[in-house]
Amino acid sequence: MRYSFGYGLSYTDFKIETISITTEENINVKIKVTNIGSIYSGKEVVQAYISLPFGNLEKEYKRLCGFTKTSNLAPGESKIFTINFPIYQMASYDNVAAEWILEEGVYGLWIGSSLADSTLEALLTLNEKKVLVKVKNICPLEKNLKELSLPAKKRKMRYMEYIETGSTKNISEKRLDLSDVKTEVIDYKKAFEPDNDEAAKIVDTLTIEQLIQLATGDPGKGQGSSLGAAGISVPGSAGETSSAAYAQSIANIVLADGPAGLRLNQMYSVKDGKTQMPPFEASLEHGFFCEEIDDTDSEGIKYYQYCTAIPVGTLLAQSWNEKLIEETGVMIAKEMEMFGVTLWLAPGMNIHRNPLCGRNFEYYSEDPLVSGKIAAAMTKGVQSIKGCGTTIKHFACNNQENNRMDSDSIVSERALREIYLKGFEIAVKESKPMSIMTSYNLINGIHAANCYDICTVAARQEWGFDGLIMTDWTTTEHGEDCTAAECIRAGNDLIMPGQISDHENIRQKLKQGLLSDWTVKSSLLTIAIQ
Repeated sequence: MRYSFGYGLSYTDFKIETISITTEENINVKIKVTNIGSIYSGKEVVQAYISLPFGNLEKEYKRLCGFTKTSNLAPGESKIFTINFPIYQMASYDNVAAEWILEEGVYGLWIGSSLADSTLEALLTLNEKKVLVKVKNICPLEKNLKELSLPAKKRKMRYMEYIETGSTKNISEKRLDLSDVKTEVIDYKKAFEPDNDEAAKIVDTLTIEQLIQLATGDPGKGQGSSLGAAGISVPGSAGETSSAAYAQSIANIVLADGPAGLRLNQMYSVKDGKTQMPPFEASLEHGFFCEEIDDTDSEGIKYYQYCTAIPVGTLLAQSWNEKLIEETGVMIAKEMEMFGVTLWLAPGMNIHRNPLCGRNFEYYSEDPLVSGKIAAAMTKGVQSIKGCGTTIKHFACNNQENNRMDSDSIVSERALREIYLKGFEIAVKESKPMSIMTSYNLINGIHAANCYDICTVAARQEWGFDGLIMTDWTTTEHGEDCTAAECIRAGNDLIMPGQISDHENIRQKLKQGLLSDWTVKSSLLTIAIQ
């Protein structure tokens, strides 16, 4: 490989020195970074990797566990920075016992500006296995899956190499004392109840028909199946929720697509009090695909919605700069506020699994920690402006665009939890995004939108997600096995963009007793809270 993971160029050079390492429930590493160049100022990315001990579970040799982006350093200038990450980031998932664990052994802590350039700075010894979180198994495989594996002998050799390196270089050894760390046991019997009594009272006043209408986007606004430009209140927005309960203080909300900032129509006109909707193609690439649009010929009063184009997700993540990403989120939220958008349908944060995936540009990284941290920073920025929220997507295992409605992501539970769900978990726990969007694909034979295990068990029960879960657009229009009622039963609160057939399906399942009033009401609670 020409470039190691985390590698980056600069106009200057840096020296990284580890000052101190402390271990409790978190690993805290103090580092001194010096710009040793003589001409240019610059910033450096310092990364912390953990080598995991040889044991019953096969593990990667080095795992990215934390990073920091320095401030601008002048030539010759030095500053102290801190990398802080939880012990949980070092855990591996044991799918047989359904536990997140730390196996006993020696953990190597590496610090550097990339994976290849990192140097061993400490050996952390754990004398006995520690169970951090007890969960339950999810998303079972339909049949056995043969996975790639490194022979145990080679894994043990790698393990012994860094221990011997530590001994030869007299690397400091620290004991990981986790005796006071209690094992978290997830209570799956506790029902998800949004913590908002006022919203609950409002929802209790709604009729069944209002509940049905509010469980989907509003087909009465002509949203149909147009992707990316179906909103009426804000032309070019992706869609709107129903105003069926406006009198009971549940207002409709506007959702606008991304990924590189807000996607809205740059220009629209209003004639006789009615918005003159431009063709769908006008919302794509500044109308590049629409030959007929000409704002000089538009009738009525012209209005303009110029939004700022931001760099695509991959480039943002390559900055490793959480502060910068948060500032970018604030800028996006101010435009959302300006144009009347509540939910931004971004950031996309699926894993870069294959370079041929048609939407890799809007996803952040092949690494779940980078994906989760950057998405959390973006969410913190957007949601710092009251009334504005992000929609992290596509949940989950959406790794290709070809045949995306029917592709089946066949994955072991351990890979699912450690790679494909981990970024979402980090974003949910660190930034509490207002919404999650489920994906089109299947996961081990079950459509993601119909998957109770990821929507309810993982997101709500295990991670404590209390926001809105919505489907991707037209999810319920592709086969009988992915209906509105099934999506709601799995944990989706909102079916988008909303079809009359969705309403009929929900009515039918309620009448048959296959969908409860409470299930629909709990979905509406999250919408009311937003």
